[in-house]
Amino acid sequence: MKRVYNFSAGPAVLPEEVLREISEEMMDYRGTGMSVMEMSHRSGVFDEILQTAEKDFRELLKVPDNYKVLFLQGGAHLQFAAVPMNLMKNRVADYIVTGQWAKRAYEEAKQYGTANKIASSEDQTYSYIPDCSDLPVSGNADYVYICENNTIYGTKFKTLPDTKGKDLVADVSSCFLSEPVDVSRYAVMYGGVQKNIGPAGMVIAVVREDLITDDVLPGTPTIMKYKTQADTGSLYNTPNCFCIYTCGKVFQWLKKMGGLEVMKRKNEEKAAVLYDYLDSSRLFQGTVRKEDRSLMNVPFVTGDQKLDAKFVREADEAGFVNLKGHRSVGGMRASIYNAMPREGVEALVAFMKKFEEENK
Repeated sequence: MKRVYNFSAGPAVLPEEVLREISEEMMDYRGTGMSVMEMSHRSGVFDEILQTAEKDFRELLKVPDNYKVLFLQGGAHLQFAAVPMNLMKNRVADYIVTGQWAKRAYEEAKQYGTANKIASSEDQTYSYIPDCSDLPVSGNADYVYICENNTIYGTKFKTLPDTKGKDLVADVSSCFLSEPVDVSRYAVMYGGVQKNIGPAGMVIAVVREDLITDDVLPGTPTIMKYKTQADTGSLYNTPNCFCIYTCGKVFQWLKKMGGLEVMKRKNEEKAAVLYDYLDSSRLFQGTVRKEDRSLMNVPFVTGDQKLDAKFVREADEAGFVNLKGHRSVGGMRASIYNAMPREGVEALVAFMKKFEEENK
């Protein structure tokens, strides 16, 4: 069976090499006579899977020793609440709202204290990243929050905001492990893995150790305390074993590919194929300010909703699937995560050129 080119924003494409390895081990993981999905999370075999996954993740991202890596359930949405519950000591936090997920996090934080919207790009449908070089950061803010890559709108912080000494918290779901980052610039970095790392159902949080305390907001559920998860090595309750196992495979694939420096170069080259065509096309247009374009998510339109729908339908029939834009914005969106091969983007552009010629 021929595999399609899957441009889904998440759950998203996984490396074929990883999928083949998982297939080979599905019935019998390394002589255990069972699948990883069947084994105890307290077993020595799974402990090795977990420890190896964390080790490889730390090496890829160069995580400093004073940060904990937590494999958590609930996805990024649960972190919208967990962040203020764990960090909002003064009951004040500043939010930069550059898309739907940052807006949801901001609205969630209002339940736990004062959430200040100190910058936003909502005035232009989140099509750009606002200037964050001199923000009105609150003097008593516990942290400043961003969504670093905006999956729906296709924007990316190319420069982190000046938080004026306040801790930076970032949702990095759709750019996780797509390029090297300086982890020490973040107090908390977390991301749902279903976009660029693994299957749906888990979030990885990287949390600076001094923030992991019992001093959390009253009423914080035990399972949502970072200290609970850190003290138990992400094993307070039964974790998402199969997801951890799959992510571990992806970490090893990324290392084999050459690490995040190599991946960033590949992602830049791959994105340029699509952006260069959009910039030259007379039919398709990108929707994001050029300097803020994401390498991971590329939204575009024809300017005609009926033509957009026709393109999505014909693309799907041709094996280019999940190109329909998010329901809140319409149009099209190609998510070109780490596992999307360059030839997939080149094939898409060739199809777009053909569509443009036929629909002048």
